[in-house]
Amino acid sequence: MPGGRLTQKDRQQIALGLADGLAYAEIARGLERPTSTITREVMRNGGPTGYRADLAHRATERRAHRRKPGSPRGVEPVPQPHGRDAEAVREYEELYTTVMMQSGLSQMMSRVMVCLLTTDSGSLTASELVQRLHVSPATISKSITFLESQSLVRRERDEGRRERYVIDEDLWYQSMVASARSLIQQVEISRQGVGVLGPGTPAAVRLENVARFLDFVAESITRAAEQAREILYTKAETASGSTATPSSDRG
Repeated sequence: MPGGRLTQKDRQQIALGLADGLAYAEIARGLERPTSTITREVMRNGGPTGYRADLAHRATERRAHRRKPGSPRGVEPVPQPHGRDAEAVREYEELYTTVMMQSGLSQMMSRVMVCLLTTDSGSLTASELVQRLHVSPATISKSITFLESQSLVRRERDEGRRERYVIDEDLWYQSMVASARSLIQQVEISRQGVGVLGPGTPAAVRLENVARFLDFVAESITRAAEQAREILYTKAETASGSTATPSSDRG
């Protein structure tokens, strides 16, 4: 019957569906499950290209075994405002964390990002993050330092002079611009290699092709980020009917 935990047979069907190139929604319909269930299952167990039914089933059994004795720390859903379903929020945060990890962030950095993204205020102190994620202050500090270096989080002081970690719309723009700058550095070093290795040699031609490709991508990212900020922020301001300058418009 549909509902309840996924069985090993269900997971085999998911693996077959992925191998056939089916969308999550189509696989979900075949199993009479919500699409979110299939998405979460796949992303928690290797992603669409790395999903293995037997490994996923064993991993789920191990997680269930660890949770059985009582209510371990961090398992109980945090009470939610606005009448939100605490368990649904917890599962969503878990799924979002997995997606972040697929993009290359470590598990803890992903958890910090998701915690900030799903907080109504968009900002938390180090102690609040420690309390929510049940980790040490040093772990939070290490994650924040890296995220800040990637322009994904910024620091500010509140009225009590406490340091807060903030995530807002403008940070996504700044992150894209930082990514473009990183690509431009790779363009420059690749073209430098052309001169070192000798123009026209196979290695130099390869580096020149890399430089041309990354140069095009960097320019496209920068242009798209500028257009998105201008269009989306303008629409948001117009829709709200406010004459105030958006907080994300920093000139």
